[in-house]
Amino acid sequence: MEALVCVAPGELRLERRPRPRPDASLALVRPRRAGVCGTDYHIFEGKHPFLEYPRVIGHELAVEMVEPPAGSQLKPGEIFALNPYLSCGHCIACRRGKPNCCVRVSVLGVHQDGGMAELLAVPPENLVRVDGLSLDQAATVEFLAIGAHAVRRGAITAADRVLVVGAGPIGLGVALFASLSGAAVAILDREQERALAAAPLTGAVPLPADNLDAALGTFTGGEGFDVVLDATGNPRAMEQGFDLVAHGGRYVLVSVVKEPITFMDPDFHRREMTLLGSRNATAQDFERVVEAIRDGSAPVDRLITHRTDLRGAATDIPRWAMDKAGLIKALVEIA
Repeated sequence: MEALVCVAPGELRLERRPRPRPDASLALVRPRRAGVCGTDYHIFEGKHPFLEYPRVIGHELAVEMVEPPAGSQLKPGEIFALNPYLSCGHCIACRRGKPNCCVRVSVLGVHQDGGMAELLAVPPENLVRVDGLSLDQAATVEFLAIGAHAVRRGAITAADRVLVVGAGPIGLGVALFASLSGAAVAILDREQERALAAAPLTGAVPLPADNLDAALGTFTGGEGFDVVLDATGNPRAMEQGFDLVAHGGRYVLVSVVKEPITFMDPDFHRREMTLLGSRNATAQDFERVVEAIRDGSAPVDRLITHRTDLRGAATDIPRWAMDKAGLIKALVEIA
């Protein structure tokens, strides 16, 4: 079969790989759509902290059942989204209902080969039913689940004033589900055009990066935000976000970076701030997203701006990594 492999930082190549031969407990599926994620760009750029090369990339997947596992009620031809976070089921995190941060979590396309390939073997419990969704819609479920999980981590309610920093795809998902929680949501990006484009998609108010103090005064009366969520992947922006949190507020770090993040301890304690990490997503978050797509409150068709196929992705992904003008979400169509 063919697979898209990041051989080393800066080098993507379409390769012939052996067809998977799953044991009886695994499902053999055919990826039909693969979203291109910030993680994939970071892998290509050599910036991902948890990866070894070479790696078949791709974890935002809509898949078609080919061979169900023995004794399964699953049927060939059924379409699923895929939860790419493979957990052990036994560690302290799994026992406490947090398989997204399993001690031994293995993420498809990161810790093991992913789904930009013609076939893939996966545990059937990681298949997410998406009845009524198109292939394109099913491929957006995973990245939106990241946002839904971050909003749940921040315990966001209609009583909160929320700031999302970073208007890339993950930030869009965060802002969307914060808005769906009833909160008053603002969004900030150093590229004002991205924040302006996010507004009609998420219900968030775009803030001007060049006059932030005035905007904060207007939006919060100078009190700061009850919840700030960072989706920038920029260490400096993550550090600056501490200054935007209100007294008694919460700060949720959705981004993952290699560098240390520092903050002023007196300010942190003075505000009795809560600092939270948000990693991956759980089955509950996937279900939340599927329902939001199904009922029309998540306008995912408007988020898909670029397309390619598996062969074209070897040149298109490097190009998009350099030039993201107009890019929200790219999909790879796999025959």
